[in-house]
Amino acid sequence: MSEDVEVVQEPAPDRESTMVEPGKLMRIALMLREMQEEVRRAPTDEAGRERLKLVHERALGQLCEVLSGDLQKELSSLTLPFDDPVPSESVILIAQAQLIGWLEGLFQGIQAAIFTQQAQARQQLDAMRQRGLPVGDAGPPGRPAPGGPRESTGQYL
Repeated sequence: MSEDVEVVQEPAPDRESTMVEPGKLMRIALMLREMQEEVRRAPTDEAGRERLKLVHERALGQLCEVLSGDLQKELSSLTLPFDDPVPSESVILIAQAQLIGWLEGLFQGIQAAIFTQQAQARQQLDAMRQRGLPVGDAGPPGRPAPGGPRESTGQYL
């Protein structure tokens, strides 16, 4: 009844190492987490498990639209297709947990990259301060700064 979803798609040449639509990525991740919690709370019948399988496969397809080529390949290498037309509840829970775990790892990797970038920017700023940037003028051109020509408001970028 459902189509098999191919996880790997050819990335556009300009998005090889970028992620488009991070908001969409977050919405999919939150939807999957909520879906997993709901499955844990109440047992599902056959129709419910079939629906969960379809939602899971569509979520994988949607993720591929927003992930870069290298992340698509990584996700594809870790996810397995469902063997049965209607998987068991435990199979669905395992697939959901695997995907949610991968997404959480992705988010933590993004946070680590941002932290590293911020630390590098701080180091560059400190290096510039140690070199001693020239003091800027405090007044308009042609007029001395208040309190004399050498007084300034401080260094800023």
